[in-house]
Amino acid sequence: MPDLSRMRRDYTAGRLTEEELAPTWVEQFDRWFADVVAAELPEPNAVVVATADADGAPDARIVLMKGYDASGFVFGTSYASAKGAQLAANPRAALVFPWYAIQRQVRVHGTVERVGDAASDALWDPRPRGAQLAAVASVQSTVVDSREQLAERLRLLDEQTSDGPVPRPAIWGGYRVVPERVEFWQGGKDRLHDRLRFVRDDAEGGGWIVQRLAP
Repeated sequence: MPDLSRMRRDYTAGRLTEEELAPTWVEQFDRWFADVVAAELPEPNAVVVATADADGAPDARIVLMKGYDASGFVFGTSYASAKGAQLAANPRAALVFPWYAIQRQVRVHGTVERVGDAASDALWDPRPRGAQLAAVASVQSTVVDSREQLAERLRLLDEQTSDGPVPRPAIWGGYRVVPERVEFWQGGKDRLHDRLRFVRDDAEGGGWIVQRLAP
């Protein structure tokens, strides 16, 4: 087994200073996301979504972010999934964009809300037909007897529908994580990382303040 205590790399790619930080978190995310795309990282929009149930038991998984703007980050999933049940009981989440290949990460904490039908349709419609069929045939997070059982469900559904797009089921839709904190983490030499965090300040009418965090 490799010696995990010595398995590390030094981070020397750059710095993140207050002077370089964009005026808003969404502008800063724009900059960094453009860098990730330009670096041709695989799945640049992959994000870890952490949730908790009504008892506070944590859970996490990776999904694909499908949109963002000043109102938050959007992804689609089954409302009947484990994350759907957890968000119904405890509508808060944390996100991590793990861009370690360029020595960066973005961390988000906030409340979660469902997006409307039109926005959910906009997430569903571009999905390939096969992915649409799989989302309908599979009751996400439930126990199944075998992969073959799932494959048979999908085959039957494929036969029962036309060759065109599959209508979005009511049980599938989008969620928006509405940020309260957005942290930009830049790896630093000797683990002296730069961590600059936008924090929503409700006392100032919903404005944002910037804080530097110790690494």
